[in-house]
Parts: sequence; structure tokens; C-alpha cells
Amino acid sequence: MAVYVVTGGGGFIGSHIVEELVRRKQTVKVIDNFSTGKRENLELFAGTVEVIQADLSSAPGLTAILQGADYVIHQAAIPSVPKSIIDPVRSHHANVDGTLQLLLAARDARVRRVVYASSSSLYGDSPTLPKHEGMIPKPLSPYGAQKLFGEMYAQVFTRAYGLETVSLRYFNVFGPRQDRTSQYSGVLALFIPAVLEGRQPKIYGDGLQSRDFTYVQNVVEANLLACTTPGVAGEVFNIACGDRITVNSMLQQINTIIGKDIAPIYAEPRAGDIKHSQADITKAQEKLGYKPQISFEEGLRRTIEWYRANIS
Repeated sequence: MAVYVVTGGGGFIGSHIVEELVRRKQTVKVIDNFSTGKRENLELFAGTVEVIQADLSSAPGLTAILQGADYVIHQAAIPSVPKSIIDPVRSHHANVDGTLQLLLAARDARVRRVVYASSSSLYGDSPTLPKHEGMIPKPLSPYGAQKLFGEMYAQVFTRAYGLETVSLRYFNVFGPRQDRTSQYSGVLALFIPAVLEGRQPKIYGDGLQSRDFTYVQNVVEANLLACTTPGVAGEVFNIACGDRITVNSMLQQINTIIGKDIAPIYAEPRAGDIKHSQADITKAQEKLGYKPQISFEEGLRRTIEWYRANIS
């Protein structure tokens, strides 16, 4: 049995990682300041998981919290391109300063490996498809730049201090527990409840922009592989399905599954948004043994059922 610390464990992706670790009977600690994460996401694990409310960028005793941990899965962030455009300083404080403080504490606590949640947003709007890890990053938003800084810090800590790190570049993760209450939420977390409730979802742009939507359980599996796979310290991996779908087509599939025909409202494109995104996942397949088990279509059905059951 290994000891895992999940930062941001009360959040959307983090809580799914916690759930899987508990299912595998591992020892789990969660660090979360609950600024965006929710305690209710951890209610199922009450008494099983140790929960520590703390802000990574200013938490005293962070090294002590990590003592005895084998792996740290670092999900804590302000994971939003639009929020980083509006308030880049606050976003930087959480996403860069918090990551640096965590890496320092993990080094001093002699953690075996840190797995860092990065983002496909750092690729920017390069016309090259699919995006591969060897491309030069060209982020269009402070958030993309911050995630790139986090990757660079992780790699430096591997080279300079011998702290094993692995960075995972997520592509448009979706699934149950994704927050629908914020205008900055992922597009599926906004569209599915809108269609269920008979409201018109808003599409920024013409809807022809495409994304490599990735069901959350695929991301969970990638994180656990990244913790334990030997010989990958300092590496960066794309985590996605390796396919893409337009936003218009995605909305059409939601309508079809739910049995409605809700038309969208089109608005001006948002600053920092990219036109097309698709991952080359060859490296993750070859080095991590990663294989997305749940397709977009199956993940979409599961997500719709969750929102159907949980919308009050």
C-alpha cells in the first residue's frame, strides 16, 4: 500500500483520482483550499481520506504534510483560460507560486514522484494537428503560460534535485462533478444542463472550433500510470483520446442523447480561445502504457446521466 497526496482533491478531476485510489485501497491525503473544490465531492470518503484545508502558495508546514508520502498528484490550480485573462496575477499566484512551493516541499520531504497536471492550452493556436510534445509551446493566455512554467519547474526539480516529476497535458476533460455553476466552466458542464433544462447554450465563435474531449476516468488512469511507471522522470505526456469533434457536432450529440433539439446562441469568440485542438497520444501509449478506455460518446452518455440525476 502506497501513500498518495492529491492536491486539489476536492475538485472535479482530483476527486475522481481520490475515488479510484480509495477503490484500490491506497492511503490518501487531500490538500485543498476549497476555493473552487467542493467538500461534497469528498463526502463519500469521509473517515477514509485525510483532508487538509490549506493554500499551497502560503501553507505553513507543507513539508511536514508531505512527510511519508510516496506520490503527490498535483491537481490544485485555477484551471481557467478566461479567469487568467481577467486576473492574471491571482491566477499566477495559484498556478505557478503554488506549484513551486509544492515542489520545494516534495523535495524536502523526499517524495518519490510528483505528477503535475498541465494543459493543452500551452500549445496555443498552432495549425499543426495533432499536437505532439515536441512542438514549441505558444500559449495564447496567461493560463497556458502558467502551465508551461509549472512544467519547466517540474523538469528543473528533476534535473537539479533528483525529484522525479511527470507532467500530463490534459485536453478538455469532462465528466461527472464538473462544476456547472460558473460561466468559466468547461463547455460540456455548461451545455448538458442547459439542454436538459431547455435553455439555449452559448457558443463563442461559429461552433466550428474543435476539441479533443477526454472523459475524466481516462485522465485518472493516466495519473496513476504516471505515478508508478519506471523510467519516465522529467517527461511530459499528452493525455486525451487522440480525436476531435466540433462544438456544433458536440451539441448535436447532446441533443440526440437527451431527445431535444435546442439551438445555440452564437457570440463573439473569447480572447485566449484556440480554434482547433487534437492530441497525438503516441508517446503516452508507448511509454506509459496509456490507452483511453472510455470513448467520447460513452463518456458523454455517462455525464448526461449524472447531470440528469443531480440537477435539482
